[in-house]
Amino acid sequence: MPALTTTTRAIARSWTPHRFPAARACTAALQQSRSASEVSTTSSFDSPFKGGASGSETTKIPSFAAYRNKGSSENGPKVFSYFMVGTMGALSALGAKATVQDFLVNMSASADVLAQAKVEIDLAAIPEGKNVIIKWRGKPVFIRHRTEAEIKEADDTKWESLRDPQPDSDRVKKPEWLIMLGVCTHLGCVPIGEAGDFGGWFCPCHGSHYDISGRIRKGPAPLNLEIPEYDFPEDDKVVIG
Repeated sequence: MPALTTTTRAIARSWTPHRFPAARACTAALQQSRSASEVSTTSSFDSPFKGGASGSETTKIPSFAAYRNKGSSENGPKVFSYFMVGTMGALSALGAKATVQDFLVNMSASADVLAQAKVEIDLAAIPEGKNVIIKWRGKPVFIRHRTEAEIKEADDTKWESLRDPQPDSDRVKKPEWLIMLGVCTHLGCVPIGEAGDFGGWFCPCHGSHYDISGRIRKGPAPLNLEIPEYDFPEDDKVVIG
């Protein structure tokens, strides 16, 4: 057995590729095939972490934008945006509706205000030459049953030269009935009837004098006493407002 081993080793040392050209060619082919296989195996995957031309590794995080699902990235945010816009629009519409309803409710007249919108007066209870003061919409209203002499005096006044020029015929619908707001046009005081320098009304607050037609004749008031809206549904009745 030792002799066989020695012989085998001698044969192995004597067999070399240099002494046998065919074996040498076969060995070269195997080495070339192995190198090509290793190259193809290692080059089948290019690491995303390799550098540019140098091939060195880098810590830069690669971009995967090319692999992103374009449908989900574009449609998803749009759907959410449309949902939010629609929701906000609905909430805004509800808020605007509630605001308008509250505004209309607050602006509408209450029952007591509507009750005072018009007032009817029985004129038969007012004697000639007397004043009556009633309350309408929170303001005093003067009703004067004028005499024939008072009507003539109001007509004969040279109204063109007055501070607030106005003929008596423009201030009354019936000459015997003078109806006007009892509020001084200076600072809102209530004048006193059958007083003053012209036999009409006198405001004690700042000394304004009005004649028998309610026109300003003296004092700081700039305008005549105001005439409200009124009508005569019957001969002995007047409706103010």
